[in-house]
Amino acid sequence: MKRIFALSKITLLLPLLALLVGRADAQALESIKSQEELDKAIASLDAALFDSYNRCDLKKFSTFFADDVEFYHDQGGVTLGKEKLTASIKTNICGGDVRRELVPGTLQVHHMTGYGAVEIGVHRFYHPKSNTPAGEAKFVHLWQYKDGAWKITRAISFDHHAAAR
Repeated sequence: MKRIFALSKITLLLPLLALLVGRADAQALESIKSQEELDKAIASLDAALFDSYNRCDLKKFSTFFADDVEFYHDQGGVTLGKEKLTASIKTNICGGDVRRELVPGTLQVHHMTGYGAVEIGVHRFYHPKSNTPAGEAKFVHLWQYKDGAWKITRAISFDHHAAAR
C-alpha cells in the first residue's frame, strides 16, 4: 500500500519537475552577469529549440516564439506569426526528412540592452536516414526576455547552399 501511495506521489510530481527542468534553460536576463553566462543561456535555448524541431515536438517548438514572430527565409519568403511558423514546420520538416545541427564554433551572442540578445550562427541540415549533409545556412535569432521567458521575435535564415561533405 505504501509503495502504491509513493508511486502516485511521484506520478503527480513529474509534471511539476518537467516544468522546472524546462525553465532551467531560461536563465533570467537580469541574473546574467557576464558574456560567458549569456553565451551559455542562449546556446542552451538554441539546443532546446532545435531538439524540439528535430523531434517534431511542435507544442514545445512553438513555446520558443513570440505570438507575432517574423521569420524571414531567403528561399521560402516571410512567415508571420507563431501559428503559421509552427504549421510550416509541420508541413515541411516533420516526417523525418531533415535534422538541424549548429555548426560548432559559429555561435555568436550579443547582448541587446533592455531587450535580450541576438544570436548569429551557421546551421547544417542532414538527411537523418543517411546522416549525410543536405545543406547549410546562416541564421540570426532576436531573443526577447519578457515576462520571465525568452522568446524569438525575429528570425532570419539565409545564404542556403549545399553543405561541404
